[in-house]
Amino acid sequence: MKAYQIGAQDGIDALVATTRPDPVAGPGEALVAPRLVGLISRDVQLLRGTYGPRQPETRIPMSEGVGEVIAIGEGVTEIAVGDRAVCGHFASWLDGAFRADVFAHDIGITHDGWLAERIVLPAAALIRVPNALADADVAGLASAALTAWNALVEICHVEAGDTVLCLGTGSVSLAALKIAKARGARVAITSSHDAKLATARALGADITINYRTCPDWVAEVNAKTDGKGADIVIETGGVDTLGQSIAAAAANARIIVVGVSPGEGPAIPDYLSLIIKNVTIRGIANGSRAMFVDLLDAMVANGMTTVVDRTFRFDDAPEAVRYFAAAGHLGKVMIAF
Repeated sequence: MKAYQIGAQDGIDALVATTRPDPVAGPGEALVAPRLVGLISRDVQLLRGTYGPRQPETRIPMSEGVGEVIAIGEGVTEIAVGDRAVCGHFASWLDGAFRADVFAHDIGITHDGWLAERIVLPAAALIRVPNALADADVAGLASAALTAWNALVEICHVEAGDTVLCLGTGSVSLAALKIAKARGARVAITSSHDAKLATARALGADITINYRTCPDWVAEVNAKTDGKGADIVIETGGVDTLGQSIAAAAANARIIVVGVSPGEGPAIPDYLSLIIKNVTIRGIANGSRAMFVDLLDAMVANGMTTVVDRTFRFDDAPEAVRYFAAAGHLGKVMIAF
């Protein structure tokens, strides 16, 4: 089979095209032929050698995708040959609360990922894709959208009347926008590009703020919420924006930290506001298989789709990585087989 591996992990051009023997599904496993793969930020970080411990140069990357089951191993009953399937990148997190050991089986990091013509996955982790959802709607859900679902629904219990603030127009924020709107919440979103904010408004955003032309975006959030602030903040900016997120938060707000960007200033410059507002700050990492099932059901019920910026051919995967790394996209960047 054709595949790509991460190589020397010394930059975005480290991706190496290769061939491998076709893998075989063992007991409890399924052999999947990827159809469409989504890129996420840690794919680029992995190639640059900045995501956790270095991995073997032969590791096949990419943590999310959709494919067709073409063979199953002994004892598999969860999935059948011919099914379209997805799975979260923490393959052992099937249900229940987060556990630290879910990082031990992380597709595309500790185990081979989706950027190959064949991938072997634990059958118990796979989810049959509803017929109502297209490949492009589900291939890019396993990271950003599942994280957004965990943040808003599982942890924050978002409901009608809440104000949700999403930082930036990355995939997590766009997914959070759609999930929050489907639950009747009001959504504020920031970006440095007016064109991206226009797209966010088309997707239902109620408040859009260009943080370059309006540097005091916190004051704008507070003004447009009648001084209350946001009930829920999807904090994707990293260390340097956490203080601003607290300043933009309402009393009893929940701030969910997703971004891991390094920063230069103190993460929480105003501890008094944190205490006076009774703000809860919580970090999260992705979500479980059970949450993924609920997300897919919600997409069908609410007619939710995925914003796709551009799709590349499998043979053009290095170009797709370079395009994604340039960070000019809005929506998912995908690779088709």
